[in-house]
Amino acid sequence: MYLKNVSKTLIIRVYSNYKMEKLQYISQGFTIEDQELNIRKAIDNGVKWIQVRWKNASENELIKLSEVSKKICSDNQTVCIINDYIHIAKMVDADGVHLGLKDEKIESARQILGKHKIIGGTANTLEDIIQRINENCDYIGLGPLRFTSTKEQLSPILDFEGYEKIIQDLKEKGLEIPKIFAIGGVVLKDIDLLQQIGIYGVAVSGQITNQPSIINEFKIAMQ
Repeated sequence: MYLKNVSKTLIIRVYSNYKMEKLQYISQGFTIEDQELNIRKAIDNGVKWIQVRWKNASENELIKLSEVSKKICSDNQTVCIINDYIHIAKMVDADGVHLGLKDEKIESARQILGKHKIIGGTANTLEDIIQRINENCDYIGLGPLRFTSTKEQLSPILDFEGYEKIIQDLKEKGLEIPKIFAIGGVVLKDIDLLQQIGIYGVAVSGQITNQPSIINEFKIAMQ
């Protein structure tokens, strides 16, 4: 929806509160060329939310990729957030940042990026979820669902039973269920059960990288 005379940052914040996409692509690639190509393929096939993640890259390489990714996303009305690095998200005016459990604090990200940016945080346990709720994250990446080779230092695997128990525990505590995204090895066939459990969305890397044409099937499954 286009709103006249409304700042871009306000539109992003409205988007995060009320129209948050349910499918997020986490970028993959060993080189900046691979990363850019995979991001372009994902967008060309219908993804509207990119998380730029490039582990083990130098800071200069990551800045260059983030600048390119932000422009590609802006040109295609696609949300662009940066994994881990608040200062890079600020530098390239990304739409937000995703922070792991050992990264900088959500409060710091909010102070640096401002209240209009999307800030997501990783969680692995019920306690993590409650912490993220208290930190006022816009969304929570909960996982891993299963083993994934795209993530180093993997947290304990949850499987579907782990997600179901966490959602049930939140309900028993009388807490509103936040926007939770399943992360870690998620594939298309998981969508139906994850939605039955009460998961809001998914962040996918491997299957979309290897088969970008599957994106439309993801979007149909998550309607």
